[in-house]
Amino acid sequence: MPNATLSTSTAPARPISGQIITFALVGVVNTATYYGLYLLFLRYLPYLAAHILAFFLSMIGSFFLNARFTYRTRPTWRKFLLFPLTNATNFVITTVGVYVIVDVLHVGSTFAPLVASAAAIPVTFVVSRWVMLPKVGAV
Repeated sequence: MPNATLSTSTAPARPISGQIITFALVGVVNTATYYGLYLLFLRYLPYLAAHILAFFLSMIGSFFLNARFTYRTRPTWRKFLLFPLTNATNFVITTVGVYVIVDVLHVGSTFAPLVASAAAIPVTFVVSRWVMLPKVGAV
């Protein structure tokens, strides 16, 4: 695709290494938010319900932090609506991981989400980058 440029960015493109570092820092904030919400909801809900609710609430914050700091792109309704799709794989990996850790390995529900989320981090970066910085002409 000759002369393909990104027109949705609000700042100059960053090297992928900077994006990865910022993504990791946003991930730490997002994980802390998720985990705090998970522990709060765990007091009132079964662990899977607490996980699902905390996951979706923290994902909203993750979208805005990643748009602003990681990818330096303008948040749009299109990206906002696609962003949850980027986390579908993350959600499946972490949910299955939490289930396996708690019900199969009998390790306990308190730290299960932290362990399960580690496997989902690389996949989430690749897919969120694809959504936040789409190529011109891509479907």
